[in-house]
Amino acid sequence: MTELAPLLDLNDGHRIPAIGFGTYPLRGTDGVEAIDSAIRTGYRSIDSAFNYDNEGTVGEAIRRSGVARDELFVTSKLPGRYHERALALDAVRESLWRAQLDHFDLYIIHWPNPSVGQYVEAWQALVEAREQGLVRSIGVSNFQEEHLSRIIEASGVTPAVNQIELHPYFPQVEQRAVNARLGILTESWSPLGKGNAPYEEPAVVAAAEAHGVTPAQAILRWQVQLGNVPIPKSSTPSRQAENLDVFGFELTPAEVDAITALGKPDGRLFGGDPATHEEQ
Repeated sequence: MTELAPLLDLNDGHRIPAIGFGTYPLRGTDGVEAIDSAIRTGYRSIDSAFNYDNEGTVGEAIRRSGVARDELFVTSKLPGRYHERALALDAVRESLWRAQLDHFDLYIIHWPNPSVGQYVEAWQALVEAREQGLVRSIGVSNFQEEHLSRIIEASGVTPAVNQIELHPYFPQVEQRAVNARLGILTESWSPLGKGNAPYEEPAVVAAAEAHGVTPAQAILRWQVQLGNVPIPKSSTPSRQAENLDVFGFELTPAEVDAITALGKPDGRLFGGDPATHEEQ
């Protein structure tokens, strides 16, 4: 088993592993095997979502792994079609039923869906879910400063986490600064970028060669040193171990800056702008 990731403090007193395991689109028997492998490899943070249709797969993998539930940090996400307060609470309970768990360690709003305009209501529902003991920490995903300001003002509760698209081609410098100012931890989805393009960038290759690691490890270490919690996904046990093994070396400030400088104005993977994107 690879060494476990260190724990980071959240603003609500709970702690989260410094790297997580993404589960989209892992489902069924193959998904159970891949997630079980990740847990046995040493991952303790497992990220899922209602709309991934794999919360049951995650729950089965957890049971199969033999790792005690209190050693794991399990996340799921509220879909856009359930932002209405009563529906949101029902969705949390349905997520728990699917996973056969008695609580989530983190439950987050998947997208703000601003044209629908119910994300404040959804946030208030998550505050209530936390009060009911259904979840321990609550957060958001793909929220921008305007969305964060509205839910904090309406509820007096600041999200523990904002999970956003973040990789070398889209380093989210401004949004990371907003999250940090508000005391919100940044999680990174698609932390490596899709495809192999970032791996071939001279800045990434140079950092990897300087430290005797792979380009993927150099990128994940860049994430960690920025203070982000990356959530890589792989079904391959050797790659799972490689992605987790990023705490034994440190990039120089110049190497970090060089990878950050790879950012592009159009760096989003699929044009999912939270100001306009709508999730069902």
